Amino acid sequence: MKFELPQIGVVVGGHTAVQDDYHGDVRAIIRLNDEYPLESLQGLDEFSHAQVVWKMHLARPEDIELHARSPRGNSRWPATGTFVHRNHRRPDQVGISQPRLLGVDGRDVHVTDFDAVDGTPVLVLAPWFPVMGPRGEAHVPAWVDEMTPRYWTPASERP
Repeated sequence: MKFELPQIGVVVGGHTAVQDDYHGDVRAIIRLNDEYPLESLQGLDEFSHAQVVWKMHLARPEDIELHARSPRGNSRWPATGTFVHRNHRRPDQVGISQPRLLGVDGRDVHVTDFDAVDGTPVLVLAPWFPVMGPRGEAHVPAWVDEMTPRYWTPASERP
């Protein structure tokens, strides 16, 4: 089954190019489309974080890889299937992030620690409810921590 999600807004500012790491302290705006009334954001500024689903608009259909491969092409890490990766090679080419909310100004939702790029279509914007996060102890394979130690390092520290 295929279905469409409406684009409810767009990312303004932040990263201008896709990057694997250094997403910390990157400020951006999620600009809600004009068709949504201002009151549709009422109360969002009382939350610390949002949950955002966005389309990887710079990805191409030919980027999709439906086979096991080592994350970031690093042979030290085990080959894992397509649905173990969180990148543009997935068939949906959709990203999910939980940026920190800095404030709301009209239809502009100011965020930081966001890994989408300028011009990214936003499909879902919702407040983050910790109670709806993972239940029980969370764990990941060791290669995930080896791969991502600089993911949230401030962008200003990028070499």
